Amino acid sequence: MRQLYTISKPFNDGFLPVSDGHALYFEESGNPEGIPVLFIHGGPGAGLSDDYTRMFDTTIYRVIGFEQRGCGRSTPFASLNNNTTAHLLADIDQLRTHLEISQWVVFGGSWGATLALLTAIKQPKTVLGLILRGVFLGRQEDIEWYICPNGGAAQLYPEHYEAFVQDIPSLTDAADICAAFVTLFNQKNKFKKANALRSWYGWEERISRIQHPYGDPLYNYDLHQIASLAMLECHYLQHHCFIDENYILENIHRIAHIPGYIVHGRYDMICKIEASYSLQQLWPNSQLTIVPDAGHSTSEPSIAFSLKMATDTMTKLIHHHTPLTCAD
Repeated sequence: MRQLYTISKPFNDGFLPVSDGHALYFEESGNPEGIPVLFIHGGPGAGLSDDYTRMFDTTIYRVIGFEQRGCGRSTPFASLNNNTTAHLLADIDQLRTHLEISQWVVFGGSWGATLALLTAIKQPKTVLGLILRGVFLGRQEDIEWYICPNGGAAQLYPEHYEAFVQDIPSLTDAADICAAFVTLFNQKNKFKKANALRSWYGWEERISRIQHPYGDPLYNYDLHQIASLAMLECHYLQHHCFIDENYILENIHRIAHIPGYIVHGRYDMICKIEASYSLQQLWPNSQLTIVPDAGHSTSEPSIAFSLKMATDTMTKLIHHHTPLTCAD
């Protein structure tokens, strides 16, 4: 049986005040003297799962997790004010400095993979290696694939897409779809607002994995978690993720020297596999593993095990590692 590591409890946690009145929840697990690895969750707005450390050998890694602006335990909750990609990248750098780390491995899935790539492109000297899952490049075609009626996800899951857009007019443009949901999210009728939040969240959850062993995913989460993911994800997609079209692929040469492992499920309906394939083609120092029996979610056993194997392999590339501290 394919085994993951056991869940590791934090040896340190706290809140880091950043700009504009936001405070980030962060925690550290594993070996305090180990290889620093930053875990960046997806969404936007998903927060940390309870078992994210299971893909890391915590006798070797110092695992750092944090919750992005507006979600999880970070405050203020679900705030869209001063919440852009540039703010998140600045937060990541501030967290690195706060923890006195000059270089770390960066691990991210989905939207977390977007931020991991942007972090490396912006500050390549701070990144020892990248481990990515279900890459989302933030291009217009990626957004359309996910939320538009003619996108790949809607074509494969038409009944779930119908439930997703049941409360908005018949729209085909991604920006218009997001704008319609923003109107629903901001209405005074609490029942209609809650239904809109559940519609957005339910769309992602129902198509994120091939099988749902516990039934309808909406029965397993509270409205608090649903609200942050729906509102923040819609906010970022409405604004094209606050990055220029094709920015990542056009700047991938800046991290050509950084080793990377990419894991992508063959049947990923949220982030199309072409994104990871195109990325790997332009990044010769990376390796792409296509998981044949999985979709998007890390909760799928084959995805999680492939990521565990990637973290194990990454340790072999980082020989004789000693803890690194900031020079300034």
